[in-house]
Amino acid sequence: MTRHQVTDPMFPECPVRNVLSRIGDKWSILVMLTLDGAEHPLRFKEIEAAIPDISQKMLTRTLRDLEADGLVVRQAYAEVPPRVEYALTDRSRSLTPLIQNLVGWALDNLHGIVSDREAFMKKNSE
Repeated sequence: MTRHQVTDPMFPECPVRNVLSRIGDKWSILVMLTLDGAEHPLRFKEIEAAIPDISQKMLTRTLRDLEADGLVVRQAYAEVPPRVEYALTDRSRSLTPLIQNLVGWALDNLHGIVSDREAFMKKNSE
């Protein structure tokens, strides 16, 4: 079993669990949204600057995972110094409207969710 593949003994080939385990991690959606918002392919440092709390190691791992799933394309140029750029694939671009809807839903509901969490914590701490 790979690091990001979730298998369930009853449903070992479940596509939903497998795909969501990859794109539902802490960084993948942020990287995809960053690339989606760019007018051109981005270099590693540009992505890193856009997501300041991600470590180099985590960004490298996330980009590799997204590339492995065909969601990001990596283009290396034989230049001095070497230049590498990242962009979304067509598959990823078909997913980004759904992610944008999720972001909108989260923004619309964040206040209520936080209020409910606080009420729940207060009720259960008494």
